[in-house]
Amino acid sequence: MIGGFLGAGKTTLIQRFARYLADKKQTVGLITNDQGAGLVDSAIGRSNRFPVQEISGGCFCCRFNSLIEAATTLTEETRPDILLAEPVGSCTDLVATVSLPLQKIYGDDYDVTAFSVLVDPIRAARVLGLDDGRKFSENVTYIYRKQLEEADFIVMNKLDLLSDDERIQLREALEKEFPHAEVFELSARGGEGCEEWFEAVLASKSDVNRSLDIDYDKYGEGEALLGWLNATVEIKCAGGVDEFDGNELLVDLGNQLRESFENEGTEVAHLKMTLNPIGDPYELAAINLVRGNSAPELSHRHYEPIDDGELLLNIRAEVDPETLERAADAALEKVIAIDKGLTFRIAHLEHFRPGMPKPTHRFTAETL
Repeated sequence: MIGGFLGAGKTTLIQRFARYLADKKQTVGLITNDQGAGLVDSAIGRSNRFPVQEISGGCFCCRFNSLIEAATTLTEETRPDILLAEPVGSCTDLVATVSLPLQKIYGDDYDVTAFSVLVDPIRAARVLGLDDGRKFSENVTYIYRKQLEEADFIVMNKLDLLSDDERIQLREALEKEFPHAEVFELSARGGEGCEEWFEAVLASKSDVNRSLDIDYDKYGEGEALLGWLNATVEIKCAGGVDEFDGNELLVDLGNQLRESFENEGTEVAHLKMTLNPIGDPYELAAINLVRGNSAPELSHRHYEPIDDGELLLNIRAEVDPETLERAADAALEKVIAIDKGLTFRIAHLEHFRPGMPKPTHRFTAETL
């Protein structure tokens, strides 16, 4: 299980880990997780031709039985050697509610590795007081810190964003505040430092002797401050337009949404989109925006124009969900219909705040 706050780069690192394992002739299964349906992470996993099971409607801790069902399905269909599971980025207390129950109840079936938590270095620097950029409110920051508090491995991702001095300063701050954890430095996008962490994970076991002291009311209030939006949009050519540049469309949509959130004073936790030709899940373009003042970045590209597409849009931000819906509607209309001269249909849209976490199980070292 590989955790970390929204926008830390979990999906990119998990895909690289899966390819690393596949190159070593290990069979891999992916389990993705979200509060809603229509998940970009699942689409990216399938585009890379890995077997994927998606759990929606709550985190692994609250959907523990669904996690077991997903693992069982993957076992029956593909017999993976290793399952890589990505929990919801706004969840914490995952060792007590997922790792330890797996060991306690299903220890004959699964070996559980140490729990890794990724950090986006810019976000981490702000949370730890090393940078003065825009921050989340107190209760959202509480979740962020609790994720790091329960980590066995803290993974500093996106090293290309830091100078050498900034990297050293962040590492020292993490080691000082969370001395129980081993800190790794890597770039999921570029691959630097990844193999050292891969091998450490594969050689590790979950620590059953630690448990997190957590205030569930504060945790629930923090999650409830976050707005969530998932949408599936069908795009087609019209009015003499025969094809369009999908990469350009994603960048324009990302910039339009970023501008809207900046005008609202909204702090974005993570905005991500994929676009594939309808009926072809393997030809995929994808884009990410992980902070309000950052630029949207293409992680996957189309190599040629397309004539139709299915767009998946996932937004998580500290704002009410209705604001997300208005921003999404306006951006889709302006970029797709007005600027590009295309038609679109919203096939699915849901927007909400996460409910209070209610774990199926919660074990600590004392209850094992």
